[in-house]
Amino acid sequence: MNAEALISELVAELDDAGLRGSFLVRDLRSGREIGIDPDITHPVASLIKIPLAAATAERIRRGELDGATELLVLPGQVTTPGPTGLSRFRHPARVAVDDLMYLAMALSDNVAADSLFGITPPAEVTRMLREWGLRGITARHRVGDLSETPAERFDTADVHLAHSLAIGAATAGRGHPIAQLDVTRANSGSARDFVNLLQALWTPSAIDGGVAERVRELMGANLIRHRLAPDFSSDASTWSSKTGTVLNLRHEVGVVEHAGGGVFAVAALTESRVPAATQPEAEALMARVARVLHDRLRTG
Repeated sequence: MNAEALISELVAELDDAGLRGSFLVRDLRSGREIGIDPDITHPVASLIKIPLAAATAERIRRGELDGATELLVLPGQVTTPGPTGLSRFRHPARVAVDDLMYLAMALSDNVAADSLFGITPPAEVTRMLREWGLRGITARHRVGDLSETPAERFDTADVHLAHSLAIGAATAGRGHPIAQLDVTRANSGSARDFVNLLQALWTPSAIDGGVAERVRELMGANLIRHRLAPDFSSDASTWSSKTGTVLNLRHEVGVVEHAGGGVFAVAALTESRVPAATQPEAEALMARVARVLHDRLRTG
């Protein structure tokens, strides 16, 4: 099967499952790549924590911040399912900047991320991305805004109604009455934009080598491993990644490093037409599509 036929088949599988999305796999050694609609801009949810971590690490390198500085973090007191870490704390805590970076990346802790945005605002993160020559990803708002969607206004039994609203209210131009799903108001980027960021973190680039190493370490510590990780982790490979989820959007971007020497950046940004909060079949399918694209690229 040629690449065009393979992509058509994968798109049909996604559509049958109520999914559409953007995928891109790039061989970071040769530059060869294969993808599905990789240039469509999406709201990126918690994927924005990768550039946030890079910007924070860069400011530490410059001496503008001290990673040992403790910040007073007010409790998130979140009671809805999903958020982790400080987001569920009931009492104030003092946490070092370095440790907030770990919590934001490894646990996808929104309160930790917003503590970091408090000292490096979204506009500054975007400015630093442009300084590094990365022009697609835009940070516009705090991560905590992701927990202020219609889903939080319904009881658990009725959360499908929020997903129905998310699915049905989108416009052809990728606008949306829900700000977190509107690409002109949300933190945004494409699969290609994130693969470009991963390439800048895994290969020599304008990003300082020590900063890149710190972000790679944080992505390697990711504890959320139910999405792409089952298809990319093994005794012969390591998978370093970050997930992003809000309403009907499910994303993951990462790098798989094979013991044999191959290094591939992978981005999967998807949206579902199925009004359900829990969709293990969607998680498994997006992983399978990403893996098929990877295998096709790896084997030539």
